[in-house]
Amino acid sequence: MNSKISIPSRSTITLDIVDADLVVGKNAIIKGTGTPPKVKVLGTVYCEGDGIFEHTHTIFECDLTARRLEAEQDVTINGNLDIEDKVEVEDGRLEVYGKMAAKLVDVGKALFVSKDLTSKEIDIGGSLKVDGTVTAEGIDVGGSFKAQGEVKAKEIAVGGAFTTESRVDIQKLDVGGAAKVRGGRINEVNVGGVFESREELEFDTIDVGGVVLLSNKSKGHTIDVGGSFKVEGDLTFEDIDVGGKVKISGSGEGGSIDVGGKLEVGGSLRLSGSLETGGRVEIGGEVFAKNIEVGGTLNARKAIAEGRVEVGGSIRTIEGATAHFVEIGKRGEARGPIKADQVDIGKGASVENIFGKQVLMRNGADAESIYGESITIEPNCRISGEIQYTKELRIGDNVSLSKTPQRVSQIAF
Repeated sequence: MNSKISIPSRSTITLDIVDADLVVGKNAIIKGTGTPPKVKVLGTVYCEGDGIFEHTHTIFECDLTARRLEAEQDVTINGNLDIEDKVEVEDGRLEVYGKMAAKLVDVGKALFVSKDLTSKEIDIGGSLKVDGTVTAEGIDVGGSFKAQGEVKAKEIAVGGAFTTESRVDIQKLDVGGAAKVRGGRINEVNVGGVFESREELEFDTIDVGGVVLLSNKSKGHTIDVGGSFKVEGDLTFEDIDVGGKVKISGSGEGGSIDVGGKLEVGGSLRLSGSLETGGRVEIGGEVFAKNIEVGGTLNARKAIAEGRVEVGGSIRTIEGATAHFVEIGKRGEARGPIKADQVDIGKGASVENIFGKQVLMRNGADAESIYGESITIEPNCRISGEIQYTKELRIGDNVSLSKTPQRVSQIAF
C-alpha cells in the first residue's frame, strides 16, 4: 500500500475508513464516526513530532484500528486501540483510555492502558501502568510496571519495581528492585530487593537478594534468600537457603532448611532432609528431620531426627530430643530428656535425663540421671540423680554421685 493521506498539524478532522496510510501532523486531533466513534486505517498510522524544539501530542477521540502505529512523540487514544502488527512510540508516551491489543509494543517513555492489554511482546523504556488485565508472552520494562488486573506472561523483566493488585500466572519474573503480587503462580522468581505475595503463591524457585514475604499456604520448591524470609501462615517447600532469618507463623513441611541466623516456626516443622542453622531455632510444636544441626540454641516441644541432633549451645524441649546420635557441645545445655543410640555430652555441659545405648559424659559435665547400656563418665562430672546400666559402666576420678549406680537387666527407652 503506497498511497497516503496526510492530516495537517494542529487541525481537527473526522475520519471513518482510511484505505491508505495515515500521516497525522503535529498536535492534530482525530475524531471518528458512529457510536462509539471509530476510525479504521487499512495501512499504517504515522504521528509526526519534533522532540528537539517542541512537545507534540496527537489525540484520537475514538477507537482506532490499524495495521501499524508509529509515533515520534506523545499519543492519546480516547477509546480502544487495535493494532494488527506493531505499535512503536519512539520518544514519547502512549495513553489508551480503553482496551489495547497489538502483536508488538515498543514505547520509549511510558504506556498507560485504562482497561485490558494484550500483546505478544511488550518493550517499555520507562513505566507501564495497566488498570485492567495484561496478557503477553514477553514484557520488558526499564522502570516500573503496575497492573490492577491479572497478569499472564511467559517472561517479565522489570528494572525497577513490579506491582500487581490481582493474581498472576508468570513463568519467569525478573525484577531489579521490588516485586509485589497478590498470589497466583510464578515458576521462577528473581528479585534483587524485596518480593512479596499477599495471597497464596505456587512457585518453583525463589531467588531474592533481600527480603521475601509470603502468605498463608504457599507452596513451592527452592527458596534462596540473602536476607530474611517470612511466611504469614503455612508453607510447603523442598529446600530453603537463607542467609539471615526465617519466620513461618504456621507450620512448615519440606525437604531441607539451611539458615545462617535464626529460624522461627509457630507450629510444627517436618523435613525429609536436614535442618542446619548457625544461630537460634524456635519451634512452637514438634520438629522432625533427617539431621538437626544447630550452632546456637534449639527450642521445641519435641525434636526427632533419623540420624543426628547436634547442638552447639542449648536444646530445650518439653517431650525430649530423640535421634540415632545426640551431641551437646562444650559448655552446652539440654533441658528435657535425651533419647538416642549414642549420646555425647561435651565438656562442662549441663543436661537432665539421658536414655542411650552408649553414653559419654565428657570432663566436668553435669546430668540428672543416666540410663544406658554402656556408660562412660569422665573425671569431674556430677550426677545428681541415678545411674542405671545393662552392660558396662566406666567412671573417672572426682566424679560426684548422689546414688550408687545400679546394673539392671533391661532399660525402657
